[in-house]
Amino acid sequence: MEQHDDPTLAGRPVIVGGLGPRGVVAAASYEARAFGVYSATPMVRARRACPDGVFLAPRFERYRDLSTEIMQIMKSYTPLVEPISLDEAFLDVEGSRRLHGTGPEIAAAVRARVKADTGLTASVGVATTKLLAKLASDLSKPDGLLVVEPGTELDLLHPLSVRRLWGVGPATERKLTALGVATVGELAALPEETLVMALGRASGRHLHELAWNRDNRAVVADQEVKSIGHEETFPVDLHDHGALDHRLVGLADGVASRLRAAAVTARTVQLKVRFGDFTTVTRSRTLAEPTDLAADLRRVAGELLHTLDVAPGVRLLGVSGQQLVRRAPATADQGTLFAAPADDPPEPPGDPAPDPGRQAALERSVDEVRARFGPGAVGHGAARSLPGEGPGRPTR
Repeated sequence: MEQHDDPTLAGRPVIVGGLGPRGVVAAASYEARAFGVYSATPMVRARRACPDGVFLAPRFERYRDLSTEIMQIMKSYTPLVEPISLDEAFLDVEGSRRLHGTGPEIAAAVRARVKADTGLTASVGVATTKLLAKLASDLSKPDGLLVVEPGTELDLLHPLSVRRLWGVGPATERKLTALGVATVGELAALPEETLVMALGRASGRHLHELAWNRDNRAVVADQEVKSIGHEETFPVDLHDHGALDHRLVGLADGVASRLRAAAVTARTVQLKVRFGDFTTVTRSRTLAEPTDLAADLRRVAGELLHTLDVAPGVRLLGVSGQQLVRRAPATADQGTLFAAPADDPPEPPGDPAPDPGRQAALERSVDEVRARFGPGAVGHGAARSLPGEGPGRPTR
């Protein structure tokens, strides 16, 4: 994406992620991967491994816009599209063959449309199961199409490393290595009972099935998002409520903006706090009326925050809207959440309750400005980043 938008980055190692000392890599170009930099690599390690790389903060709004465009292209060929990330999805094209052709023909058409409409390349795998379609897509990267013909599935699957299978991480791989297993074929040759004894019943049976390409999961379209959130890791621990209250402003604003874009409101507000020793706590409150306003999210999250002792130092702060409710098209104004029970904690000092109608109009006006001039066109003065910080990270 970054190389596409900026041609001067073509051929250079590009690393996207949190730029602070505690940041992690969100994405790395193939040139950067040659240096051993991959997604989830600590940014400090990435800078050591690739000192001449180009390090960029994520542009979430740009990624979401392009993701929406690509998903719409896919849905023009079949309504059965199951997104698994911003840039990946499963498609079931069984019912589209009469209109659009065979699976490989549809895959080729999707790739051509993505290239023509967005300028981006797309790698596609075509197979009879989700497992093999994902593996074929991975094997065809960075810009290819791999078709696994029926009857040849095990020919592709069995020579692959067991790390290619869903559910095999470092710990499971070590256990399989102890059994003399390095490839999927070697895993398939083991009796299921042996895997169950080594890995437990659920994991052993699951991997035995995958090793024989037994994957009957259907493509599930239009899965409902259960929560929308933002969280931020700080370059240094924050030890007082005042500094954290300021961080809540930007987090709540990001969550509210995404709620409105998704045409949903949140009935529950959840606060997430991770301390310097990595202890993580969450607090939540269910509202009398669902909301999609930053002022409401910020107020409730602030009240929850003030019930915690933050003196030990906060490493990460997050806010999310949960129990999402689809907003009716005719709904113009939000209800109020300020008819709070008598035992609710007091409001943070200096944060008076806004008028709900005026606040809704204000925030939707901000949405319009951002839609026209970009996400950074307008923001809240209290949401300034600390030195070395990047933007908060969206969560779902």
